[in-house]
Amino acid sequence: MSSLPVVGAAMTLDELELHRGWLFEKSRDLELQSFVDADILNGDWTPLAARARRLLDGHTGRLGIHGPFWGFTIASEDPDIRAVVVRRLLQGLEVCAAIGATQMVIHSPYTSWSYNNLDNNEGAREALVERVHLTLRDAVRRAEEIGCTMVLENIEDKDPHIRVALAESFNSPGVAVSIDTGHAHYAHGYTGAPPVDYYVKAAGNRLQHVHLQDADGYADRHWSLGEGSIHWRAVFAALAEINSNPRLIIEIKDKSKIPASAAYLDSIGVAE
Repeated sequence: MSSLPVVGAAMTLDELELHRGWLFEKSRDLELQSFVDADILNGDWTPLAARARRLLDGHTGRLGIHGPFWGFTIASEDPDIRAVVVRRLLQGLEVCAAIGATQMVIHSPYTSWSYNNLDNNEGAREALVERVHLTLRDAVRRAEEIGCTMVLENIEDKDPHIRVALAESFNSPGVAVSIDTGHAHYAHGYTGAPPVDYYVKAAGNRLQHVHLQDADGYADRHWSLGEGSIHWRAVFAALAEINSNPRLIIEIKDKSKIPASAAYLDSIGVAE
């Protein structure tokens, strides 16, 4: 039996229809991305949830969703905006409760601008953390109640450690760390951040989720694995050093290449 980690994928329900056999053959983890839009969350999403449960009947991999993220930050200074964000996150968690998802991806509040400016204004670091706590307080409580973990995904994060410290500040099983390999590679290539494997090392056993996408270090490409310039052997060598068993989720634009991405990782001997 292979000792290599088994990768899963991110997809919508329509794409799940196409890749269901691939997903089920090795009990691969799944991240559903059909519940990110406000119009879905504000409407009646229960038929989508019922469809998800039907399609996943018999699935033994781990299930998560990508949470809402369009148009907001979890560190807004405006209390009225924070109230909307709180509602969106709670809506996402209700979807998780309905379909049995145990993980929800949310976006980091840190930007390349904040990397250079948080120490330019006294107390700015602490104030940002406080705003995130105000925003996530109810969501963390709800996540704990339903046995779900919100994982903080790097977007523009130049410092691989700062998001980890933010997750740790909650001291809760409801908050952990995610890494998007393409986002980290963008930060490395364009803003001078460390390479992707350093993000893995910085997260350590706080890491519970990884978006696997290839890129060129310039833009958020979401290319099939092997099509960009990420050093995958270094990334998986770093992953092998931790024991938190993060979900390894292929997240690429061309979903028809999901099996090819997994095959590429298999061909270089790092995952299957």
